[in-house]
Amino acid sequence: MLGPMARSLVVKATAGADAPERCAQAFTVAATAAAAGVDVSLWLTGESTWFALPGRAQQFELPHSAPLGELLHVILTTGRVTACTQCAARRDIGPGDVLPGVRIAGAAVFVEEAMAEEARALVY
Repeated sequence: MLGPMARSLVVKATAGADAPERCAQAFTVAATAAAAGVDVSLWLTGESTWFALPGRAQQFELPHSAPLGELLHVILTTGRVTACTQCAARRDIGPGDVLPGVRIAGAAVFVEEAMAEEARALVY
């Protein structure tokens, strides 16, 4: 589908249940890219930070959208998922609270990933 590329995609989700279509778009694009073999890094910021917790993605519903829990599983299996340090702290979410495979990191790591050679970044 994509051919031989050494590109990475950094997707920042800034919305959760407060803006369900924007949230679902971020997860859908990240999971689609991951399934196609792209190196994907999904960042959970703002209200999407809640999806770093066990069971939260499964509670999300949006008609005509793939289940968020399944999309998150694809990304966790083939890429990276990061919860924003400040966003997590504001919600009292710590490293021991998140799903296995989810890390908590800050802006310096996001900038490093987004500025890597051949990286593309999308913000939803």
